[in-house]
Amino acid sequence: MPATEPRPGRLRATFMRGGTSKGLMVLDEDAPADARARDSLFAAAMGSPDPYGRQLNGMGGGVSSLSKVCIVGPPSRPDADVDYTFGQVLVNEARVDYAGNCGNMSSAVGPFAVMRGIVKPPGDGYCSIVIHNTNTGKLIRSTFAMAGGEPRLEGLMQIDGVSGSGAPIRLDFLDPGGSKTGKLLPTGQAQDILTATGAEIRATIIDAASPCVFVDAADFGMSEPAAPEVIERDAGLMERLERLRCEASVRAGLAKDLGAAAYLGSVPRIALVFAAQRQADLSGRVLDGDAMDITVRMVSMGKPHRALPITGAVCLAAAMRIEGATPHRLARHREGALTIAHPSGLIQVDASVIRDAGGMVNVKYGAVYRTARILFDGYVFS
Repeated sequence: MPATEPRPGRLRATFMRGGTSKGLMVLDEDAPADARARDSLFAAAMGSPDPYGRQLNGMGGGVSSLSKVCIVGPPSRPDADVDYTFGQVLVNEARVDYAGNCGNMSSAVGPFAVMRGIVKPPGDGYCSIVIHNTNTGKLIRSTFAMAGGEPRLEGLMQIDGVSGSGAPIRLDFLDPGGSKTGKLLPTGQAQDILTATGAEIRATIIDAASPCVFVDAADFGMSEPAAPEVIERDAGLMERLERLRCEASVRAGLAKDLGAAAYLGSVPRIALVFAAQRQADLSGRVLDGDAMDITVRMVSMGKPHRALPITGAVCLAAAMRIEGATPHRLARHREGALTIAHPSGLIQVDASVIRDAGGMVNVKYGAVYRTARILFDGYVFS
């Protein structure tokens, strides 16, 4: 680099895979205090904006699951061990969306907090820490093994959508209902009729860990789940799903109008739900219908997911237990650990749904296992 050129900005960071996502893990003290400077640095580090959609000039991978930043610091509330703020870096814009949480990257937060000294575990054995997600104001309990004073990330657990294996990390999303809207069922009912496409579409708008909209794929003439790239190529379907997502956003009180809903692209997510059925995942493996309880194809930030966001999985599991909800009607089983089929395979999720004496429904917790891996630790340049 010529001596006359200014040295580029750099940021101390750890690049980690968390579940089926990847992102930069940054200490709060290392991130710029000014919000605009911080977001500009994050966008440049990930390679955004990129009109080619590849983020080739940064750390991102051209899809929402590979374009993420997690800011971690000391807790701001007494019932937590660490604060965690999630940022979704847009691919085509120099913008960071902080509207919701990422459950997959939540699995990387506990080990990172221990490695960087924010949390000091008692020793070897299992470490359980409480994470305060500032995006939603909710708590997540992360439990993982320790060995030699460090988080043990190597192990035999495999998760669909990720090659190789790792040590299990259990995530318990505590009291996840109303993460953004303040209500488990923001409209007050388990099923709504959305009309933004000109047709009446049955939908469940639910907010558990993250706001989601679940629609019956049959209402779109779909009898079997398609691959994510097939869904993305169907411009008419994608346009209808986005219109319904925006309508649901307004109905849930997340956005004041359709324009604001379109700008707020990260929440709510929208998903096509199918009954359990024989299907092939992206690896070519054939999944039997009796190995699952329901099938889903979820869309986030305008693109179909190749796996399933963890907060979306918790939200779907909760909906499967609520009578009258679209996923409840389509589910093969509704009790015990629930197995959800997604493009990359299967995931098991547990959710405890309770009804109080007044008839109000709430979710006590949603639990799932993930793995995480450190990819590098050092400096990222903007």
